[in-house]
Amino acid sequence: MIMNCVAYQKGIRLGDVTLDDISEIIKQEETFVWLGLLNPDSELIKKIQEEFDLHELAIEDTLSAHQRPKLEEYGDSLFVVLHSAFLTHNSVEFGETHIFIGKKFLVSVRRGTTPSYQKVRKRCESMPHQLAKGSSFALYGIMDYIVDNYVPVIDGLQTRFEEIETAIFQHNPSRHTMEDLYSLKRELLLLQNSVLPLIDICNELMRFHSSVIHPDVSAYFRDIADHLKRNNQAIDSMREMLIAAMQVHLTFETIRQNEVVKGLASWGAILAIPTMMFSWYGMNFKHMPELDWKFSYPVVIGTIFVSCGLLYRRLKRVGWL
Repeated sequence: MIMNCVAYQKGIRLGDVTLDDISEIIKQEETFVWLGLLNPDSELIKKIQEEFDLHELAIEDTLSAHQRPKLEEYGDSLFVVLHSAFLTHNSVEFGETHIFIGKKFLVSVRRGTTPSYQKVRKRCESMPHQLAKGSSFALYGIMDYIVDNYVPVIDGLQTRFEEIETAIFQHNPSRHTMEDLYSLKRELLLLQNSVLPLIDICNELMRFHSSVIHPDVSAYFRDIADHLKRNNQAIDSMREMLIAAMQVHLTFETIRQNEVVKGLASWGAILAIPTMMFSWYGMNFKHMPELDWKFSYPVVIGTIFVSCGLLYRRLKRVGWL
């Protein structure tokens, strides 16, 4: 469950540390500890709470999980909840990352299928002059990584939408197509619910919490906010196009149903002619007209065929058949 627990001094990696040594390490000047956890149990979370003196309400949220993206302040530390997203088998998977950050520490708790932040750690370690600014730069690295991963997700959803749109305009409306549209709309809504709160979180990190966030790092959160705004605009545009596509799909389905109804009505009108004639001559009167005329049967049959043919031609011309 403990993925990485590393101490840094002036941006330089000192090495791995144990939980019991954390409290002594963070007493050193210009030193902070970056601890990464994956689906930890309650016992380990309680141990982390003791080592970093974390607030019990933040610990409760971490244990229960399924939190909305948010930023909360507890004394000298911050509690940040982020939602990550990535594509698997052409669908979006969401995960949670809970971050405890103080002047001397950063603890990231990954829940669900959230990808590893090993790349983030390596990237930050490659910039010791930036990492020397403390745990707030590590927070920026994690947030920037999560936001960057939104882009391929949006691109993947855009590709799915274009495929569905092509199917619609090829006049192939179906129940499966409508299900795909609703599924895509749901995933876009969930993604937007992950993106929008992060804009407010970045704005708050830029303006407040100077006791935790290094002044030189606050500008980096402005860059993340700009990326989030672009992502949100892309999601809004796609949702509008998605709504339009759903309306077009329903319109095509209505047109198709109308064509079926017109076809049935046309054949009903054609069959009404022989039905009328046969019902007429089916009356068992003793003295019926034309009974003594030997050409009456072929004339009736010919009249039926000619009448049906003329009606069929007329309905075909107006597009009902």
